[in-house]
Amino acid sequence: MSRTDVVIVGGGIVGLASAYQLVRRFPTLHVTILEKEAELGSHQTGHNSGVLHSGIYYKPGSLRATNCRTGKRAMEEFCEAEGVPYEICGKVIVAVSEEEFPQLEQIYQRGQENGVRCEMISAERLAELEPHTAGIKAIHVPEAGICDFRKVCLKLAERLQEREAIVQPNARVTRILKQDHSVVVESTAGSFEARYLVNCAGLHSDRVASLTGFRAASKIVPFRGEFYGLKPHVENLCRNLIYPVPNPKFPFLGVHFTRMINGGVECGPNAVLAFAREGYRKRDVNLYDLGEALTYPGFLRLARKNWRAGCGEMWRSFSKRAFVRALQRLVPTIRGQDLVAARAGVRAQALTRDGQLVDDFRIRTDECIVNVDNAPSPAATSSLNIGRLVAETLAEQI
Repeated sequence: MSRTDVVIVGGGIVGLASAYQLVRRFPTLHVTILEKEAELGSHQTGHNSGVLHSGIYYKPGSLRATNCRTGKRAMEEFCEAEGVPYEICGKVIVAVSEEEFPQLEQIYQRGQENGVRCEMISAERLAELEPHTAGIKAIHVPEAGICDFRKVCLKLAERLQEREAIVQPNARVTRILKQDHSVVVESTAGSFEARYLVNCAGLHSDRVASLTGFRAASKIVPFRGEFYGLKPHVENLCRNLIYPVPNPKFPFLGVHFTRMINGGVECGPNAVLAFAREGYRKRDVNLYDLGEALTYPGFLRLARKNWRAGCGEMWRSFSKRAFVRALQRLVPTIRGQDLVAARAGVRAQALTRDGQLVDDFRIRTDECIVNVDNAPSPAATSSLNIGRLVAETLAEQI
């Protein structure tokens, strides 16, 4: 059995950032990261859209708002110091009808309260920034950006290994035993005894939490988001980032256009129930994952409340023509022949039994165990600050 001070479950960007902040704060601490895949950042991090979010959407004072603002600055500084590609390119949030003005104004006010540099702009100014959009009014957020979060993970791992942290791939956690003054974590790569455990397992965070004996008030339900890419000859239709005004009755941002840091433009995503927690393709089905979601009271209540919007999302998943129509609300000249199928991602969304999506980051402590049991977008942007919060939480016990 290997002995260490802290075991972190999950080698995505949040787990690695938590380890990084721990060893920076406590240089003598021995940290071990267990990642069940062969490569780091294989799931939510590796399928991320790569946007450096500004924090404009989130409820003022929430962990998402405050961590996004502080985490974005920390991420920019890290990328600058480590040579990781990033760019502050700006985004526009576009209203295409007067009916969207009240929601656009609400987002603008949130941006002001959260300290986001943004301005309400006219259709004429929007046409200068994104000449192919159909908007009649918009919010310009010049401080939004794009980044390569997978490369951030690799750099974090390099810095951790320089400080003698262990990054262990192919280590799926199978059992967790709490003892008087330690925790034993059994995995497919062996057993590890630690003084503290940090759960950053993302799509499986609720299951890892249950292995610790922690009774969570929510369950992870996976939602797949599918993307198309613009063909090179029409990439000029989007200069940077073009977002719609989100539907306040539906808990996702809607399809948008994103210029990628490594080249190209992606369009999407929709949001449909994934039939597996790691179900990146329509044919990916895990009967246990699917049955768990379909029998969970929280999902059934959410589905009843949002069935019309949900049906629309599912139709766009199977109909390219419907997907194109959604994109044409923002960029009318786009055509189906301009698009090629691109990647998909799966969002780990915590959902309560009464059908409410947990709308904030959630970090819970149970003696020597820290569970990061909800870290949706903008978790990648915020990861270094989430890691700082984990380090501060453990500092009370170390």
